[in-house]
Amino acid sequence: MKDSVPGASPGPFFRALLLVVCIFGGTVARADDATFATAVAGLASDNFPDKAAAVTAVAESRHANARAVLGAMLENNLYFRTADNKVFITDGGESALALTDPLTAKAAGTGTPDDFQRITTNNSLRKALRSAVASFALACPDPRARLAAVKEMMRSLDAEGIAILRAALEKERDGDVQQAMREGLAYVNLASDDAALRMAAVNDLRESLNPDVYNRLTTLAAEDSDAGVRSAAQEVIKSIDASRRWYSGLETLFFGLSLGSVLVLAAIGLAITFGVMGVINMAHGELMMLGAYCTYFIQAWFPTLIPYSVLIAIPVAFLVSGAVGVLIERGIVRFLYGRPLETLLATFGVSLILQQFVRGYSANNVPVETPAWMAGSLQINDALSITYNRLYVLLFMVIVFVALQLVLKKTSLGLKVRAVAQNRNMARAMGVRTEWVDALTFGLGSGIAGVAGVALSQLSNVGPNLGQQYIIDSFMVVVFGGVGNLWGTLVSGLALGIVNKMLEPWSGAVLAKIFVLVALILFIQRKPRGLFPQKGRAAE
Repeated sequence: MKDSVPGASPGPFFRALLLVVCIFGGTVARADDATFATAVAGLASDNFPDKAAAVTAVAESRHANARAVLGAMLENNLYFRTADNKVFITDGGESALALTDPLTAKAAGTGTPDDFQRITTNNSLRKALRSAVASFALACPDPRARLAAVKEMMRSLDAEGIAILRAALEKERDGDVQQAMREGLAYVNLASDDAALRMAAVNDLRESLNPDVYNRLTTLAAEDSDAGVRSAAQEVIKSIDASRRWYSGLETLFFGLSLGSVLVLAAIGLAITFGVMGVINMAHGELMMLGAYCTYFIQAWFPTLIPYSVLIAIPVAFLVSGAVGVLIERGIVRFLYGRPLETLLATFGVSLILQQFVRGYSANNVPVETPAWMAGSLQINDALSITYNRLYVLLFMVIVFVALQLVLKKTSLGLKVRAVAQNRNMARAMGVRTEWVDALTFGLGSGIAGVAGVALSQLSNVGPNLGQQYIIDSFMVVVFGGVGNLWGTLVSGLALGIVNKMLEPWSGAVLAKIFVLVALILFIQRKPRGLFPQKGRAAE
């Protein structure tokens, strides 16, 4: 696009849209319903120039439903009835069309597709409609909507769109929206025939992280006819590269924290049972698997509750996995205390039984839907975005950790658990029923494993082998942090997650795990009791 383009005279499509944008500073009388109805009826024409005139009329009307009509036309959801040419907004259904009256925005019944014809568009008309819809948003009081409109217009910015942005920029007061508008106008000037304009545009885009801007600057740095522009573009590219590396590091840190939060959730229940009872529970992964399946069954049995399924699954998974854990402890583990190898083999057998039990229902992975409030990502800027599901898992881990600390520090059960962990014989001598403490502790650790499974259902495939993916990592976290120490579990889990993600870009996921494992083995050789060793007379 050349320098002459920004000053070009707006075409008939956009003269009305300039008036729309000027809502920031002026007022225009609203058309009555009859005028708006006449403009909408013109959209049913078979002639594209007539449709263009109708689009202009609809935009000029500034009717309350004008944006909805133009948006429906852009999305191919605007139809007219062949019997009387009356225009309707529809849902585009194949067997039946749900009709909405564009004048009143109220439901107008249904119709069969054979009785209606879609109002077609061409490239020129679609471009006009996109800018029209965005221009309506530019008049929105919400700055976020205006910012989204600017970004939408950037996708197909032409002479008319540039004129709209310039008119809106004069009235805009929000800093972020102003910056987006200036960036769009500077991006256009990168193609100017005037070297001075190109130089100014390059300097204006120094802080931009937009990929399209970066690609255009790269072309200028290599091919521009002006040496000064080439040099400036190369300088700006270096600045942008530094910013992108910084944000890439932040993104890696976030991914490391999210992976670490998963490891902490997977290991925190194991830290309790291993630390208090000295039991190597190889069925811990399968208890997480049961928690994940609780989420699946809640969604399968109550599809209307999918938006709340994860929240409902948390207490359900805790109770189910906790109950199974108590049964395992009362039925098997309590007969094997003091025989760690036999305990390991017995719980490994339990893990196989639980896997086969689930395979009896389905040997394949089952679908678990992510609720809408956990889907998508938080876009910080063009170089950094944070996925909501991982962010919520990180926050959830913190909540679980704090809740567990309160249970252990502020309740009678927590006091007894800590007493048994520090000196079992002394606790028994003081009247603590250690066998019931063992059962409740095993149930508590198992319940937390089930809660971890609910979180994992939003990040991993839910299937019979889900637990096997995390059992080794869970033991690594517990041993590295210090057996039975929850703070050690938190620190070690987050540390291992961050280190893993930092190594992955240059070593790959498999080698990164190997490096972490080797480093952990070397660390244990020097500090066999972990980062935060357990204290007490029976700690050894």
